[in-house]
Amino acid sequence: MAQQIIFFVLAAIVIIFSILAVTSKQIIRSATYLLFVLLATAGFYLLLGYNYLFAVQIAVYAGGVMVLFIFAILLTNRPGESLKTELPVRRIAAGLTAIAGLAFCAHIIYYNVKKVSDLVAQADITPQQLGHTMMGTDKYQYLLPFETISILLLACIVGAIMIARKR
Repeated sequence: MAQQIIFFVLAAIVIIFSILAVTSKQIIRSATYLLFVLLATAGFYLLLGYNYLFAVQIAVYAGGVMVLFIFAILLTNRPGESLKTELPVRRIAAGLTAIAGLAFCAHIIYYNVKKVSDLVAQADITPQQLGHTMMGTDKYQYLLPFETISILLLACIVGAIMIARKR
């Protein structure tokens, strides 16, 4: 019973602060709301008994990535000023793009969840097998997306520095 209450409290925190992070007009507040979402996600991991993922979520995402976001915001923006509201046409285009992305993700999840669940159901996974899966290059292994995200983050940092240099 207590676990269910904690779950619903964490879920409410994630939902509320996710909406606030997206709708806030001040970018520093948005980053702070995102920090609360990441901390609540760490709470989910702790609730599930995944102590390692809890520690990684706190150290890497709530710690490192949020420091990177705040650093990029301070380099590229004046943190106290409000953001201007977008034109309705841009909001509609952004909404349609988000719906298309959601449909694409739902399609991929729908057609691949059975394949992944069959792989997981075959045997218990050891930490070594999990590590090989995360850093492997074979089918259903994730080295390429991992490296792609690291290159994307590097490009964001370089872009933020270039924008800040122009000022």
